[in-house]
Amino acid sequence: MSQVKALAFTYGWMAHHAQPSMTRTGRYLTTGSAGFPDLVLAHDKRGFILAELKTDIGRVSKQQVEWLTACDPHVECYIWRPRDLPEIQARLGRNIDRRSG
Repeated sequence: MSQVKALAFTYGWMAHHAQPSMTRTGRYLTTGSAGFPDLVLAHDKRGFILAELKTDIGRVSKQQVEWLTACDPHVECYIWRPRDLPEIQARLGRNIDRRSG
């Protein structure tokens, strides 16, 4: 998360990550629907991205797949892992042509 956010800020992206909060019972949860992607990125020239961040062996939940599938026709959606860092950097540094398509 910290590496992706650092790259995003380097390339001028706005980033939002909802931090989980601990409840009185000691359980962690985030607000909103289960499975919402970890990171929302927006840039006026580079686009809008929803990214689920996983470890190299982390599993994607059914709810996470549902969110990314529902959003994919409208927004760039990714599942990013540490091994993807070179591709992440390339994508965050690339401008998109909003007039095409």
